[in-house]
Amino acid sequence: MSEPAIAPPAVIDRHLVPRPYPARTASLPHGRFTPDAAWLGSLLANKYPGVVAQSMEVVQLFDSHTTKLRVAVDWNDAGRAGGLPRNLCIKSNWSGMFDNVDIHALEARFYHFLTDKLTANTATCYYADWDDDGSARGVIVLEDLIDRGGTFGHSTQHAGVDRVATALADLAKLHAGLWESPLITPEAAPWLPTSMAVPVDYDQVRIMWHWIEENLKDPNFRAIAPRHYLDDARRVERAYDRLVAFERAFDAPYCIILGDCHQGNTYILPNGERMWVDWQLGRRGRPWRDLTYFTVGSLTIEERRQNHRDLIAHYRDCLIREGATNVIDLDTIWTEQVPRWVMYGIQAWVANMDYWGQNGLPMNERFFAAGEDLDSWKLLGE
Repeated sequence: MSEPAIAPPAVIDRHLVPRPYPARTASLPHGRFTPDAAWLGSLLANKYPGVVAQSMEVVQLFDSHTTKLRVAVDWNDAGRAGGLPRNLCIKSNWSGMFDNVDIHALEARFYHFLTDKLTANTATCYYADWDDDGSARGVIVLEDLIDRGGTFGHSTQHAGVDRVATALADLAKLHAGLWESPLITPEAAPWLPTSMAVPVDYDQVRIMWHWIEENLKDPNFRAIAPRHYLDDARRVERAYDRLVAFERAFDAPYCIILGDCHQGNTYILPNGERMWVDWQLGRRGRPWRDLTYFTVGSLTIEERRQNHRDLIAHYRDCLIREGATNVIDLDTIWTEQVPRWVMYGIQAWVANMDYWGQNGLPMNERFFAAGEDLDSWKLLGE
């Protein structure tokens, strides 16, 4: 990996955060690992005294860059009295991939410290823990959302303009909930990354370059990529570095953002409301990253061309109604923020592997088209 083109900013060391349950003396598992009843019971006993998992069945395994297991557990009386349900989802990094980036410990900290303070819907978390040795290992034990009777989103499902508008109202609720809140300052939450100020953000293209090169070999990918990008694939690196610099220089209120805001990281409740379910890239940031990524990724190219600005205006109105103040004007969002943040989506999807669970080709097509339509490359010096 080459050295980053831009220097990291001075930040508070957020990695060594004391774990919430000091009674746990053993490190969390790492590498290839499959939990069993004894392990799960001993883990949760750190929070629920006397709990024992008498048996555990793995109902479903999702093993991409993150391991997620749906499990059915028989608890003893202490577990049932503590409110532990039979059906749970365990999430950690046991896939053998991405153990060099701080996403799993971050998600555990997010659920432990912050999700109960958000106004937006989030999954019930029964246990969140991490190793406080800088290793980035973390684990969360969540409700099994299937029990809610809704459906998981997928990046390529066709939502349509009206349902995207509804989702943007839900996104505005998320962003406005801790808008300019003292709870998310670096002093109050030193564990919480600032958008574009940590390597997983500002060095993302270089971290993911291996997978970008893999996609560049795919004839289907090459068929939909702009010629100028294929002629010089490092253009995305240079443009993305300028997006990072642009965001760091911008002066505007902070809020909580999902960071990886596409339909595949949502759960649609029976009433149609979106729940935001993946906090591995949760950030103290500005909302335009989430807004652009979700909107461009959720609309067909023609839907976006016909409705994009109106949807941005709708989101801004919702954000203000939810209580956000000092929100920049619509023209600035539309001409300065959205076109630049398209590059975030471009760099994310050119590095996506389909076997991670989200189909990349239609998403690349949508973001490449938006980049051309909105002059994103030009605005970012390319």
